[in-house]
Amino acid sequence: MKSKHSMPKPAAPDAPITFASLAEMPPLPVSLGSTLNNKTGTWRYIRPFYEDRTPPCSYACPAGNDVVHYIGALRDGDPEAAWRILVAENPLPGVCGRVCPHPCERECNRREFGGAIAIHALERFLADEAAAHGWTIGAGPARRPERIAIVGSGPAGLSCAYHLARLGYEPTVYEAESQPGGLLRYGIPAYRLPKDVLDREIAAIERLGVRFALNRRLGDNLAWPELAAADAVFLATGQGASRPLQVPGEGAAGVIAGLDFLRRVATGKSLGTVAGSKAIVIGGGNTAIDAARTALRLGASVTVVYRRTEAEMPAIAGEVAEARAEGVAFRFLAAPAQVLAEGGQVRSVRFQEMRLGAPDASGRARPEPVPGHEFILPADWVIVAAGQELDPAPLQGAGIPVEHGRIRAGEAAETGVARVFAGGDAATGEGTVAQAIGSGKRAALAIDHYLRTGSTEGLVLPQGRAAHATPRNAAEAVVRPADLNADYITPEPAPELEAWAPPQMVGNFAEVNAGLAGQAAAREAARCISCGTCISCDTCLIFCPDVAIAHAEGGRYAIAYDYCKGCGICATECPRSALHMEEEGQ
Repeated sequence: MKSKHSMPKPAAPDAPITFASLAEMPPLPVSLGSTLNNKTGTWRYIRPFYEDRTPPCSYACPAGNDVVHYIGALRDGDPEAAWRILVAENPLPGVCGRVCPHPCERECNRREFGGAIAIHALERFLADEAAAHGWTIGAGPARRPERIAIVGSGPAGLSCAYHLARLGYEPTVYEAESQPGGLLRYGIPAYRLPKDVLDREIAAIERLGVRFALNRRLGDNLAWPELAAADAVFLATGQGASRPLQVPGEGAAGVIAGLDFLRRVATGKSLGTVAGSKAIVIGGGNTAIDAARTALRLGASVTVVYRRTEAEMPAIAGEVAEARAEGVAFRFLAAPAQVLAEGGQVRSVRFQEMRLGAPDASGRARPEPVPGHEFILPADWVIVAAGQELDPAPLQGAGIPVEHGRIRAGEAAETGVARVFAGGDAATGEGTVAQAIGSGKRAALAIDHYLRTGSTEGLVLPQGRAAHATPRNAAEAVVRPADLNADYITPEPAPELEAWAPPQMVGNFAEVNAGLAGQAAAREAARCISCGTCISCDTCLIFCPDVAIAHAEGGRYAIAYDYCKGCGICATECPRSALHMEEEGQ
């Protein structure tokens, strides 16, 4: 049946429609042609804009890892690309994935939706995959002629050397011991960090053109005049001097510094009889826990004594739990008062009971003695792990400023002495491997800027967090749980990462933490929300009532502002806080 309404057709898609009579008009409002002439964008007073923002995990990472993008590449099925994103910032992912306390996970927004992403396990997985598949790091640009000396081959020294090599330099790393690695080799036991993992990551750094000069100790057979011949020097000597107890009797045989104890075990040097002995470890940091678990593996009965409560222990909580599960005993709120010896050999330790008082400079409650309350614990070994500090002796005569047990260094690692930079524990005192890696990277960028310009002025580095070796497009604003659209986030439980308890503890230094296998790693990567990062999910495109959002190149989107009314639905619906609103004209 033919309609009595014979409606005209537009001459062109965007041409206006003219009605010759009332009969030609439709009985109901209907679009007969294009609405492109109706530019509703003029109604708008606020406008949407796309802007990736900083994920909390990346912000919290002391090493400066681009967490959200390497996990995103792994989620998309490209583990090699994920690994390359990772090692662009961090030369030691296999190390960090095993020993870092992963502060990134404490900040992970997923913790509100089933538990934080196991970021450290994914980092370790990618490092192990790279080793299994033979992926290698590409060489840097053409070699530069400047000579750079790095003193110390711990995580800060290795990181600095790696990033300088990627920038085109061939630095020389001077190491006091017979093998490179510093604290990583001689201070972290093999059950936490297998030495083959460390060896392969150092070998990858060496392949970039980094030279290692071993058995060269600053202040002994490495003198300042030799270093002064370099165009730049980076001091990454660490904090290798253990703090004494400063109690009577600590000079007795059987009393040993925690780092010395770990170094002797790592190098196979004799300690005498440990099996069947009673060992007391004094301290609450990671060195104390490492020493306790190592002594346990040597056959000792071990008790850790700490002057505060367990909640105040600076050691990684997971390591403390594993130590307790392995059989290490703990006594809290007790401080050593005297080492008791017979014939020059330690036999016991007298302890003063403590209670917590007002906070001290660290923000933790200050331990105070409880008058009249003491106890004695028998001991054949006393392992002192009450903290480490810088050994200033090798720095004397060079004018290197030392304050509060650390080398004084600025934001760009500069010491105030011409051409001399410093970082890692020696300068920051921060104490974690990831922090040292970030410090070494910051120094490498500063040294490169200095050698190219003659000054560190004009160097732009982030304040309060790690520098980035590669550009980031994300804005400074950090995405928090309230910024996300929880309607799109399904709570999913975090994986359980089990520690392997060896059936025969004595003599067994096999790695205890299992990590994630391939499928489990892929599933964990899929849990990542990609906070603040557009992943082309099409939510904004689907919800836009004006059809003003379209696909653009590179998986991004384009907004047709001529037609966008600024309703804000797209920004409201964005699951990840990658789409925002601003006032017109900003």
